[in-house]
Amino acid sequence: MPGHTTEQPDTPEPRTASALPDSTHADAASTPDPENGRLGSVFWTSVGVAALFVVWAMLFTDSLTDVTNSSLNWVTKSFGWTYLVVTLALLIFLVFLAFSPAGDMRLGKDHDRPEFSTPAWFAMILSAVMGIGLVSYGVAEPISHFATPPHGLAKPGTPEAAIRAMQYSYFDWGLHAWAIFAVFGLGIAYSTFRKGRRALVSQLFYPLLGERVNGPIGKAIDVLAVFATLFGTTTSLGLGALQVNNGLGTLFGVPVNSVSQVLIISLVTAVFTLSAVTGVSKGIKFLSQGSTILGIALFVFILVVGPTVFLANLYIESVGTWASDFFRMSLQGTAFGGLEWMQWWTYFMMAWWVSWGAFVGVFLARISRGRTIRGFIMGVLVVPTVVFFTWFTVFGGTAIHVDMFEKGTIAKQTAADINSAFFATLDHFPFATVTSAIAIVLVVMFFVSGADANTYVLSMMTSGGSLDPQRRVLVLWGVLTGLTAIALLLAGGLNALQNTVIVTSAPFLVIIAGLAVSFWKELAGDRRAAEQALEDRKFALEHGTGRDEEAVHAGPTTTPSPH
Repeated sequence: MPGHTTEQPDTPEPRTASALPDSTHADAASTPDPENGRLGSVFWTSVGVAALFVVWAMLFTDSLTDVTNSSLNWVTKSFGWTYLVVTLALLIFLVFLAFSPAGDMRLGKDHDRPEFSTPAWFAMILSAVMGIGLVSYGVAEPISHFATPPHGLAKPGTPEAAIRAMQYSYFDWGLHAWAIFAVFGLGIAYSTFRKGRRALVSQLFYPLLGERVNGPIGKAIDVLAVFATLFGTTTSLGLGALQVNNGLGTLFGVPVNSVSQVLIISLVTAVFTLSAVTGVSKGIKFLSQGSTILGIALFVFILVVGPTVFLANLYIESVGTWASDFFRMSLQGTAFGGLEWMQWWTYFMMAWWVSWGAFVGVFLARISRGRTIRGFIMGVLVVPTVVFFTWFTVFGGTAIHVDMFEKGTIAKQTAADINSAFFATLDHFPFATVTSAIAIVLVVMFFVSGADANTYVLSMMTSGGSLDPQRRVLVLWGVLTGLTAIALLLAGGLNALQNTVIVTSAPFLVIIAGLAVSFWKELAGDRRAAEQALEDRKFALEHGTGRDEEAVHAGPTTTPSPH
């Protein structure tokens, strides 16, 4: 949900992708793409395949279900382990990078400084990820793990099960997710702000591919990025529709069925498409501020009226277990079973993060110009992880307490309908009608602001990196996003959403791994160039001449400052 607005008053409003640097800051490090700003092969390929997918889902639902189920089983059985290995490798790479000398390099020119204050930057980072997911899974995941402990590590409903439930919720929503976002953010920020390239995923591979990023290989990378982003967005839209439908059913008796969900998606699609087309920055600003305020209010309310002491103790013990088991969890595959559980939880979550990588990366890059690589990595990895851990502990831990000590049935209700978990928890506390209404409004706000920004990013990626996509492109991607979400819901509801995002994100996992390699190669090259420039400068000063006059005069304009 980008667009948070706690920035300093003398700075421009950040509008996700549209606020990326213009050509006046470019170094022209790569050859301009002739399709930049117009509708080329990436657009037509992406739109054509997306439209065919919608038609397939609408007219041949059984065929789509069979294909996605078969693909899911093949991908996860054969390559599910890659989600674990790649995300852990990214995390290790980021930690190494943060503590290496390259950590002092800036995401921008050497003279650039952060545009936003650190508190404002943290607030905007927290607004970048899926708020819908926090409502959808803030209770549902911990209480599900409490009733059915992961990998049989505890007996259901026991204190140990409660610890394991929080531990695995932390794993799914913690460092691994933010490592994916951080790598994308670093790559895009460095490529656009320091090297002057366009904000396309393909441009991040310039150090490896050279001018081929403007050819068929680069176009293929961008098409994969489009589809990963599209299905990540549709998954969020589908989850949002299910949550809103369930909340309206709880409050007003609205039928919880596909008709209601289609109507909800259609209405929200119209709203976020209109917002993307008209660029109503004040509206998005209001939504971002309002969602943050409502989220904090709901959090504080549950913390105060809920089992506060129990939650504090649960938090400490669960974090300790998560830390001690970190590497075991990070590499725990399906050699001895558990594939279905991994498909429903860990693999799905990792795939979801992968599918949101390009979009969140664009946003993180936009708000992080001028920061050091070290500061970026520490901020993006640590702060959101702590906040997410706290959110899951308060809401999920409260539900666990209700079931353990107050004879609640939240776990049973969740097993029957996973989208009822959040509202079932609120029902156990005062002002349930008010808090449920707030939760619905919160989901709708996240719904609109997140989908609006995603529509813009999809349009940008299919317009050659243009910062001002045509209105017809924005409308088309808004409509296609809504139709895809509707098609998947009708084809199988939550299962179809989860299956599709795992299958479509799998190829993009390779792109992320390659991105990290390309980024490191460019950093190493820039550092060597900086060291050579300093040596030439020193030699010139000592001997009154230079071995490389051009290097002496130019200095490290696109390389790090000396330490």
